[in-house]
Amino acid sequence: MSAPVHALPKAHLHLHFTGSMRYTTLLELADGHGMRLPRFLTDAWPPDLREADERGWFRFQRMYDAARACVRSEADMRRIVAEAAEGDADEGSGWLELQVDPTSYAPHVGGLTPALEIVLDEAKAASARTGTQVAVVVAASRIRHPLDARTLARLAASYAGDGPGEVVGFGLSNDERRGVTDDFAPAFAIAARAGLALVPHGGELLGADAVADTIAALHPDRLGHGVRSIEDPAVLRQVVDHDITLEVCPGSNVALGVYARQGDVPLRGLVDAGARVALGADDPLLFGSRLADQYEYARAVHGFDDAGLAHLARGSIDGSRAPESTKARLRRGVDDWLALGDGTGSPRDERAGADPVDPIA
Repeated sequence: MSAPVHALPKAHLHLHFTGSMRYTTLLELADGHGMRLPRFLTDAWPPDLREADERGWFRFQRMYDAARACVRSEADMRRIVAEAAEGDADEGSGWLELQVDPTSYAPHVGGLTPALEIVLDEAKAASARTGTQVAVVVAASRIRHPLDARTLARLAASYAGDGPGEVVGFGLSNDERRGVTDDFAPAFAIAARAGLALVPHGGELLGADAVADTIAALHPDRLGHGVRSIEDPAVLRQVVDHDITLEVCPGSNVALGVYARQGDVPLRGLVDAGARVALGADDPLLFGSRLADQYEYARAVHGFDDAGLAHLARGSIDGSRAPESTKARLRRGVDDWLALGDGTGSPRDERAGADPVDPIA
């Protein structure tokens, strides 16, 4: 008997604020604010992001911008954080690092600082309610000026900590084909001095050379995605030697057309090469798959048995900025979970009763 993935204790290190939203919540917010959503976001869910002869990034970005425009109040922001924590709790995540760029929400709540404080305050409250500890990664955008990134780095540094409701990391998101990675190095230096985890995106839309450039310029602790480091053994060796955790999001890789099929995602190759992998859901609102789904893909498509799934869960825990006490508790939980599948273990967790997802074709 295989142990249910919803019951596997894990950490979730790659989840974006707006992208974490439930689809039903988006529809309710749009209706409440009198916002008209694009047809391709309402005709079907999840939306089809893949188009012939091009990746789906540009369509994805249009839909993401439309969804983000529906978040227009403190209540909206708190709802998103609360529901993200509830969703993770249902899927066995004991530690969530929710990534947010407060810039887009600041005009509705009085500025950057209030926007971040709302997220942090609700993260602390949701941690107490759900049992899933929620911390925050502040992320700058590659499509804005690097000086904006420095502003956000200073803001993140002023709320740095190592527990729920605190800032634990600094990231760089959006289209990695835009901007010059080196230009963001001063912002990452500010974050590094504050002791924050450095977690830029890299190596999804661009290949292994972009991973190498990001390592050289930003000295990351983790890489958002990083899957295409496998295209150059020397770059992948850098990832392993520098102990960089890869936040691999198989569902989004396929939805965006980076890989044609779930079986093409090089999850097995990355793990076999010695890379630490933390599976993430990225943007469930648009990709239609959540954290537990990524573990189901690993099991059903990539052939990971229970021991292999436990290894992935430990990678997420070890790569996180959770307090050591939290890491120790989650690791013990992983060991206990393994007993579920060997015929000697504990009863099946009630949350695992749902039917497994069908892997993305």
